[in-house]
Amino acid sequence: MPEGKAMIINPAARDALAARQARRSGLRTNSAAICVMLLVQYGLGMGVNLYAQVPAADHGAGLAVAVGRALTSQPAVLATHTVLGLLMLVAGISVLVRAIRARHRRAIAASAAGLAAIIAAAFSGAAFVSNEQAGASMSMAVLTGVALLCYLANLVMVAPAAVSSPATATGTATAISPAADNSPADDNSTAAQVNPAAAIKE
Repeated sequence: MPEGKAMIINPAARDALAARQARRSGLRTNSAAICVMLLVQYGLGMGVNLYAQVPAADHGAGLAVAVGRALTSQPAVLATHTVLGLLMLVAGISVLVRAIRARHRRAIAASAAGLAAIIAAAFSGAAFVSNEQAGASMSMAVLTGVALLCYLANLVMVAPAAVSSPATATGTATAISPAADNSPADDNSTAAQVNPAAAIKE
């Protein structure tokens, strides 16, 4: 007869595992959302570059003035492009905060790089509105692509934590009990106490 093994996980470890799963799930959701925003921004940027005419009054203005005028003047596609860029800055900060809360070092690095690329792309976009130089448009497109790769990397690197399931084929039972130390052990069964560090793996 195979020996039975009871793996006992205390409630604190179970709650910590559930919290870690929730944080990682939120990080993946935010990363996927900002990827969609970046793709939409790519399309809007191509529309601005090919079909929109930046008002002559915006030429030669400073970066802050260029952004303000882009938000309040025609064409509408330029204003939409600018608004979405500002929203992506907020979303990038949110993703970085979630990565820090999840304590995932590689996701923190990727999220920080993605946010830096978005900020740099915003400056390039403002420079384009100010002087309409092709180099500013090109750098904005490249930096947006870099940001997209960073957040796609989050989706690859951050996976939901696996939860152990009972392995009945080998006679192993998984139980959750607050009184782990009071479980009797005889010749045919053994009890293993699982601490939170063992239950939660990076």
